[in-house]
Amino acid sequence: MSRSTSVAVVGGGIGGLATALGLLRAGFDVRVYEQSRTLSQVGAGIQLAPNCTRLLRGLGVLPAVERVAFAPDAIEFRRWDDGRLLSETLLGAGIAATYGAPYLHVHRGDLVGVLADAVTADRIETERRCVGVTRDGAGARLRFADGGTAYADVVVGADGIRSVVRETLLGREDARFTGYLAYRGLVPAERVAALSLEPRCTVRLGPGAHFVHYFVSGGRLHNVVCVIEETSWTRESWTDPGDPDQLRAAFAGWHPVVGAIIDVLDEPLRWALFDRPPLPRWSSGPITLLGDACHPMLPYGAQGAAQAIEDAAVLATCLTEAAGRDIPAALVRYETIRRGRATRVQEMSRANGVRFHLPDGPDQQARDTAMASGFGISPEIDWLYGHDPLIAEQATS
Repeated sequence: MSRSTSVAVVGGGIGGLATALGLLRAGFDVRVYEQSRTLSQVGAGIQLAPNCTRLLRGLGVLPAVERVAFAPDAIEFRRWDDGRLLSETLLGAGIAATYGAPYLHVHRGDLVGVLADAVTADRIETERRCVGVTRDGAGARLRFADGGTAYADVVVGADGIRSVVRETLLGREDARFTGYLAYRGLVPAERVAALSLEPRCTVRLGPGAHFVHYFVSGGRLHNVVCVIEETSWTRESWTDPGDPDQLRAAFAGWHPVVGAIIDVLDEPLRWALFDRPPLPRWSSGPITLLGDACHPMLPYGAQGAAQAIEDAAVLATCLTEAAGRDIPAALVRYETIRRGRATRVQEMSRANGVRFHLPDGPDQQARDTAMASGFGISPEIDWLYGHDPLIAEQATS
């Protein structure tokens, strides 16, 4: 690889920073352009399965992530009203031994902080809102809202579901509202101490809604996500302050633990969930997409961050192996390796939205029976957690 090969990463979120770090470690000249004044230290909890943490180890940041994360002992699914256990997958040492890496819960801001520290501040430019990308010779030129421009041999659009880079490649198309609203928030652990919550991820399934809660930030905070159905969303903002009284009403009659958690959730944010259908392509010439910019996912598979980090690993490998030659072909190869898996995970997450919200009745009973027969590692989980994107990349070489 030519060490003068320059890469512009648009977006300083998890996917963008993981991409930058992987490319820097491979010797590329990388700059990250982030529209916000600071890299976001806000957000909610996310789950990092072994297919993700294995790659974080390869980037050299897993020890730092583990210091700010929480290691759960299981993922469990329970019924909405009586709390009956429907399914359980043990995690902890067992999952780490099986897949070679741990399962972690982490605050999004903590993970962004670890990745940003590893990339280093001199490689990150904030308050640089990209407003367009155009081909310029063999590379591409970025235009920014402040009137400035930047040239790079490769441009990676890691700028989220409302990606400007995606619009450059494929034209303008609004993201679609999925019909789901999520109320989310973080509660200091001491405020739920009386509930004696176990150190695990709990998903409570009910008619037209589900409720997720687990610890993050070394157990200091309890992350709460309450998902309901909504027919439309007309506001321009995708997040709004949520009304605790409306949230209580939406989950009236659920297990007492649900009400008790909602009672200590002072300022939930109301978050409209959007997505896009699978895109026909991710790349054009020296420009490509990554993470939510090309495969936004509903959070019902806990794989959004993991799939972005898988993208980053494969992209870095493809560009490194291209050795500065035929960059467009390297980007097409990256897309070819990643698109099928990412699309399948998108579809699995959408399907979970339907399964999680079944009304009580025959379909719900059949779902619960199937879940009860599948305690442990299912083939679907094995396919998710056991995947090594670098081996997948080698198979196409």
